[in-house]
Amino acid sequence: MSLQTHLTELERKHRQLEEAIAQAAARPSSDGLSVVEMKRKKLLLKEEIERVRQTMPGRTLH
Repeated sequence: MSLQTHLTELERKHRQLEEAIAQAAARPSSDGLSVVEMKRKKLLLKEEIERVRQTMPGRTLH
């Protein structure tokens, strides 16, 4: 798998978690612990996305 493909997949997963968190937060009966776990996974994905971006050739600094 190329770095770009891996990055695209990580970004897709990050967006999915973001949507799932928003949906869970909108439900009053949502499980707070599962929301916290989703937020933790989202943060880990964000960190992995940054690591992949740093290893890509021709990257631009933000």
